[in-house]
Amino acid sequence: MEMIEAIQTNFRTLDLNLLRVFDEVMAEKSLTKAARNLSITQPAVSNSLRRLRETLGDDLVRRDGHGITPTPFALLLWPNVRAALDQLQTGLVPQHFIPSEARNSFVLAMADATAAELMGNLGQALEKHAPNVSIRVLPLTTRDPRNMLNDGIADMALGYFPAVLADLTAKAQSGEAVAFAHQRLYDGEYVCVMRRKHPLAQKNISLEEFCNARHLLVSFSGRPYGFIDEALASIGKQRRVVMTVNQFFTAGRVVVNSDLLTVLPKHFVPTTGIAKELFMCELPFKVPTLHVDAVWHRRKHAQSEHRWLREQLIDIARDVFKSTRPS
Repeated sequence: MEMIEAIQTNFRTLDLNLLRVFDEVMAEKSLTKAARNLSITQPAVSNSLRRLRETLGDDLVRRDGHGITPTPFALLLWPNVRAALDQLQTGLVPQHFIPSEARNSFVLAMADATAAELMGNLGQALEKHAPNVSIRVLPLTTRDPRNMLNDGIADMALGYFPAVLADLTAKAQSGEAVAFAHQRLYDGEYVCVMRRKHPLAQKNISLEEFCNARHLLVSFSGRPYGFIDEALASIGKQRRVVMTVNQFFTAGRVVVNSDLLTVLPKHFVPTTGIAKELFMCELPFKVPTLHVDAVWHRRKHAQSEHRWLREQLIDIARDVFKSTRPS
């Protein structure tokens, strides 16, 4: 109660710039990175936090060996500060980004399968609405893109990130503030793929046949173990991965010229250009639904140019996958 009364007393004289500093510190978990993002010095960040501590009557953050740790009050406060700053920025600059006049450059991180589905239509949208905007695509090398987004290497990551979304959802449900936002783009499923003249083609493969075959794995990290292997391990089975590649297109080219099996997104197979040479069938065990999501850092959330890009990708994904659904 005393803290609430103190906040109410001091709010009329509160410098709202302190909340911007607090937001950056919470998002980055680093005074140095917050200072860089705000184009101020680290002592200035420390001084702003000191003033905010005096106003709110709470330490807010404490230093640890690798950076800072927020207090429980800071974790409770941050979502409200973040939402208020987003709303304020949107209200102040609702028309700041004009696509036809913009010269922005965006960096997206995604796998080639995702790029094959979305980038053609995005290119058409840019030609029509934003001819001077450019897009650079980086290959995904991880199933957790948060470091890329946090470090500013990419503006947005698009892909299958089940562990990341589960972690973000759990933190949000527990009341902990999260530094990342996400949006579902489309759903799909994984299938077993092989060449049409493979000895196991022309039928639904059994679990034993699947496990006894030689496999090619699409691995962004190069590790010969993925979510398919996790699904098999959960039922006491394993397969033999004899080769890994880091692109879905490469996987298609390899299996069409060998007796290796691979697992690919079903919607991706028609884009390979060799779909007529490939045979695909259902996997003989349950795997999670393929969810492709866009993930971005909260500091980008209210930026009008980033919001425009998100809307383009969401609309494109909806149109592409509406047109590919069987009637």
